[in-house]
Amino acid sequence: MKDKVRKGGRNQARTDATSTPGGDDAVDIKQDEDTAFPVKIQGAGVEPFELQVNAFWLVQDAIMALLSRNEVCPRSNLSLAVAGVTLDPLSELQSLKGLKAGALIRLVEEPYTSHSARLHLARVVELLRASGPHDALREGRSPSVVETLTHTPDSGLPNGKTLKRSLSNTKGESANQDGAPPEYLLPGSSERPLMALLPHTSQQEAPSYLKDLSLSCWHPPPGHRKLQGDFMYITVATIEGRHCDITSCPKGFFLNRSTEDIFDPRPAQSSPACHCLTDLLCHISPIFKQAFATLKNRPQQPPLEAMPTPYHTLCWLGPPCTSRAHKNTFSRLGVDEQAAAQAPDWNEELQAARDLPQGSLEERLQRDKTLLQVNSAFVRTVMQGGETVLDGFVEPVNGNPEDPAFLWSGLFMSQGAASPLFGGERGRRAAQRLELSGVQAYSDLEGLQGLHTIPTAIVDYRGVRLSAQGLAPGFESSEQDQKDSPASRGLLYGVNAGPQESPHRRRLLALLAHAAKSLSIQRHVVVAPKGHQVPLFTSVDAQGLLGADGRFYLLDVFRSFPADANFRPEEETQSQISAGEEDSSKSCEENEEKRNGNEKEGWAEDYRGTTGLPKSFPHGLCRLRPELVQAFIQHKHCQFTERVKEKMDENGGFEECATACDSRATDAVRAACKDVSSVSDIIFEMRFNPNVFSPGIHFPPTESASTNLQEKLLREAAAFIITHQIPAFLQCCLQSNEAPMDGASLKQVLHQKGINLRYLGHVVKAISQSEHKERLRHIMRSTIGEIFIRSAKRVFNHFLQGVDVPSLSSAISHFLGCLLVHHFMPSPGGEEAKKKSRRRGRGAGASESMPWSMLTGAELWNLVCQDAVETYDISDSLGSSPNHLVEHYGLQKLSLLREFCLKTGVQLRLRDYILDNQNKAPINPDDILNIFPVVKHIDMPTVDASKAYRAAQNSIQKGLLDQAHEQLKEAAYLYGRVCDDLDPEACYCNSLLAKVTFLQGKAAEARSVQLKSVVISERVLGFDHPNTIQQYALLAVYAYAGGETTLAQKCLLRARLLMLTVHGEDHPYTATLDSCLGLVLTEDQTGQFLKNALKLNTSFFGPTDMHTALSHHLLAQWMCSKGDYRSAMSNEKEAFSAFTSLLGEDHPQTLCSKEFLGTITKQAVKVERTLRQAGSDSAEQTVECLSPTSDTILEQMVLVTGIRRITRSDRFQEYKQKHLERKAAAAKELGFKLPIWPVNSHLVSREDKSSDKERGSGKEARDGGNRAEKEDRKSEQQQPLEDMSAESGAGVLANGCVLEPAEQSKHEEKTDVDADREVTGAEVQRVNEGEMQSASGGKNGEINRGTETILSPSALNSKLTWADVVSKSSNGTGSKAVNGGDSVTNESVEE
Repeated sequence: MKDKVRKGGRNQARTDATSTPGGDDAVDIKQDEDTAFPVKIQGAGVEPFELQVNAFWLVQDAIMALLSRNEVCPRSNLSLAVAGVTLDPLSELQSLKGLKAGALIRLVEEPYTSHSARLHLARVVELLRASGPHDALREGRSPSVVETLTHTPDSGLPNGKTLKRSLSNTKGESANQDGAPPEYLLPGSSERPLMALLPHTSQQEAPSYLKDLSLSCWHPPPGHRKLQGDFMYITVATIEGRHCDITSCPKGFFLNRSTEDIFDPRPAQSSPACHCLTDLLCHISPIFKQAFATLKNRPQQPPLEAMPTPYHTLCWLGPPCTSRAHKNTFSRLGVDEQAAAQAPDWNEELQAARDLPQGSLEERLQRDKTLLQVNSAFVRTVMQGGETVLDGFVEPVNGNPEDPAFLWSGLFMSQGAASPLFGGERGRRAAQRLELSGVQAYSDLEGLQGLHTIPTAIVDYRGVRLSAQGLAPGFESSEQDQKDSPASRGLLYGVNAGPQESPHRRRLLALLAHAAKSLSIQRHVVVAPKGHQVPLFTSVDAQGLLGADGRFYLLDVFRSFPADANFRPEEETQSQISAGEEDSSKSCEENEEKRNGNEKEGWAEDYRGTTGLPKSFPHGLCRLRPELVQAFIQHKHCQFTERVKEKMDENGGFEECATACDSRATDAVRAACKDVSSVSDIIFEMRFNPNVFSPGIHFPPTESASTNLQEKLLREAAAFIITHQIPAFLQCCLQSNEAPMDGASLKQVLHQKGINLRYLGHVVKAISQSEHKERLRHIMRSTIGEIFIRSAKRVFNHFLQGVDVPSLSSAISHFLGCLLVHHFMPSPGGEEAKKKSRRRGRGAGASESMPWSMLTGAELWNLVCQDAVETYDISDSLGSSPNHLVEHYGLQKLSLLREFCLKTGVQLRLRDYILDNQNKAPINPDDILNIFPVVKHIDMPTVDASKAYRAAQNSIQKGLLDQAHEQLKEAAYLYGRVCDDLDPEACYCNSLLAKVTFLQGKAAEARSVQLKSVVISERVLGFDHPNTIQQYALLAVYAYAGGETTLAQKCLLRARLLMLTVHGEDHPYTATLDSCLGLVLTEDQTGQFLKNALKLNTSFFGPTDMHTALSHHLLAQWMCSKGDYRSAMSNEKEAFSAFTSLLGEDHPQTLCSKEFLGTITKQAVKVERTLRQAGSDSAEQTVECLSPTSDTILEQMVLVTGIRRITRSDRFQEYKQKHLERKAAAAKELGFKLPIWPVNSHLVSREDKSSDKERGSGKEARDGGNRAEKEDRKSEQQQPLEDMSAESGAGVLANGCVLEPAEQSKHEEKTDVDADREVTGAEVQRVNEGEMQSASGGKNGEINRGTETILSPSALNSKLTWADVVSKSSNGTGSKAVNGGDSVTNESVEE
């Protein structure tokens, strides 16, 4: 499938160059793919085989591909030769003469060095170590579980292993192979078994290859043997009981004559010198030879499951057995111990990667891949360094016990100084986090070459946060620096730089000005500590330096974003202007008057009374998110546009003002700029001063007006969160069935809206005051849970710092017991005695003096509540015990436990926990398997892949499905080149590619691509991440389309199990899963799932909603299949009523429902008449039933999962047609010719042709025309919240507000001819604006979910009816079933 994707990506070159990320680059990719060819490999003792290579590969890339093949593994230290000439590892294959398809390449065994010999030994050990399904769990990595669902059970493998790793125990998801789901997955069940989450029936233990393999007692070789080439001596004990000593030398490995008592390094008789160690072991031991042959013939693990992920994805559950399954035979070889090599220079590696050329696509791909590899290695080192430092293995390099600093493996690690100005410990943590955000912001600036930041990451481990950075290079000193103190040498920019002039400084200032424009930072002037004025393009803390490597570095960027005025009390903002500006003797009345004036300049009337803001916060580093800044700028731009139109309408209209030679147009723009507080008087420009509202910073008197304007802007931006963004977030939640399920998804959606997590309390208040409080209970549940866990985490961090290492497991289990169990008390004396006996020899009675052991549940709960009040300003929401959260909000203790572990790095043993027993500790010390460092790092962009991805999204929004398909294949290929698909964006891209492929009628290909998406999501995001749940549901649809009903059932049951664990049953997406389960299951439980889906949809969306109407219809359809026509009529009447209310009487969907209702009524009358005529024999009469076909079920799953959606009406099409007519009339009147509108010609014919071509491939081919519909499904890939439900049929403005079609028509009536030009293509323009917001506000190229898809008139005139969705099943006769979902498809698309 990967080859297919790549090949399709090459075809993108044939499309219009304007729709691709660089037309020339697409041609380059096509040439690369066309030059892929097979070559023949032989030599080095391996059987000849063919290898597919790419022309753009380096020789070393081909060697790496060879070493991963079973035919070659575990050989190493090989080179390639063609026609007797050894190839240079760094040369490209396409540059080699004579290398073409079918060419013969020989493997050449190169002599070993001491280092390469050890690497070979490590490679052999890695192969011999049996990798079981729990290896990832032991290392704390999230495993991929989908393979246990998709494979075919096979117990006859040669190696004795079984692939039947499905959950075959009593708690297994697919335990009942007859299709009946287990009881704990049925609606209403309160059982939440953890044992079913992961495959705990592991593979059969791997056969033993050797008894022991270790370094010999004669190692290391003496001096005279080193001079003869001996590298090391190895002792091997075979299964047959033979003990042998092996010598490693440049030629390979051979048996020597040494024994345990005698050292004789001479080669043994009849012992060959083998280049590969396994060849020698096969010669020594026949049992090893047989077992090794079986090992090499085992099925190869898919690359996506075998390759390590770039970053560590924490798995909060570990293996069920804490003891080792088998001994480590190779522990004494020392291959796991890294040699004490020179520490890497992380800064030089990162900057060298950034400086790589970017001229061609191939160069950019290589640069992106190198950046990812360097950053990935840096993050892994940070993770290891944090654990090593905090475990006490590294001594600090300074003598400051308050802020110890450490050097380890090229890293500088420290906690940072706790400044009272920023709020102590919490301010220190906030500064570290904001520094990372600032580095990310400057790193993401495109087109800015020459400004560098130090590689940075932060690691949380055992309650301590460390900041880790690469070592900064030495700094060059200017002539001015020579006269100053040594501390300022190399400092070119900053408040402490002093006045100086040099070419380097001018170049640095130009770079900073460019960055400030991109980051919307205003140039401003501050008063330095020495009294002189300093112009700045950054925050006052930032420093620009010239490194010894000739690069410009920007440091200390933690205050790069504007301050949040909501958390800066007004009293702290009065004294920012320097002393010459204000008289310090002003009275309190004047200060109060000034405060009232400030409230009018930015705050709404009675803003403080309604919101309680501004207020203080536990730390003084509250900054606005960059997503909020961009959303606020877009909001201001909308206001600016409206003001300009209003001013021009007041002065004769837009046309007259634009054509007149007076200053009316200019005056209108100037007035609009003033009204919206633009920093420029002549154009719209929004920039922010990051130093406003920052304590300790003074501005000169000349900056008074600018500072006042900035204060007003920042107040408006802060109020914008409360008045616009939080209500918009809740409105999205009301309309979407894919709302946040856990803390991670809630955080992601809030951040996309620019809402900081410190506003969680305000989200709670907004929900409490909403009239839709009941419908938002799942958001309230997630928000309260996030508040609780975050407050508990802060208490836990402080708690852990007072615990010594031997007591960590006991302390953590005790803390979890206090946190989750009501009235939990410390362990009684008996338990303490057991602990003492276990720790005999460590000091009797030590546990009695440990403060952590005396913590009670009530005390911990008081601490958590106190933190929640201080941070989120909520008082009674958490109640007095964890049971309050369960009873009032429906929170699950298991979900809270999962969230806590993911945030703190704690890993628990996989078993079922009882969290309600007050008499027994729910979690024992033995259940705490490990605590892993949690690393926050910057993300390296994949620029070209993201551009191709966004281009595909634009094509989807325009309805160009075929073009989007090619662009998505292009993007998927580029992601594969850069990150080997192991990236969240690659997951989203593949998922969208699967949807587009499915809508084109290629169900098998869609299933293959979607399976890859599931694996990526499990490994990169987490096996129980909300995105993984949605990917499983999509896989079920595609599997069912391919006839794999059993697999579809397993995927949906797996998704429901994860949903129950992560959030619980009371969530809108559970209704989606239950509707699909009701369609694919064949047992009596079908009705339970459909009824539960109807109950949930009615509860969350109301009785007159599209989700509820579809649930009514599905339930009516199921009741028809059971012969219960009376109940079916009742449900279909509800569906018909909802369709009528939502869509109108003449909408095709309503007509279909009406006709289906008539069919049910007729059938019910027929059955009633038959039963009445039968009289006394009625009990034996068989009721004729109507059952849906598989095609019908598939289309209904497509509708339920949102792959396609039903639009509310065709008002937008009518508006669009009317608008085009008015525009044409106006153009004719003005005497100019409009460009040809592409909708009416080649697009429709092209898409119709494509649809006709694919129609024969299956039922999903009929979706070919519905190009724009699948855009709504992108909401499943990242955060569903942004999706303004397609049922609204509305356009979306840049700031995320929805403009209903009626309002659009009203707006259109107000505009004149030139204003019409702005509205022309309103749908496409607003789509693009919405995507701009998503791309800037979301991370890693968020999918724009703020656009709607509208049915074309051809679809609205469809003749298909709901009455055609059923067929008679009892007697096998009846009319042919037609897909009921086709009533909402369209065979033509409009741009």
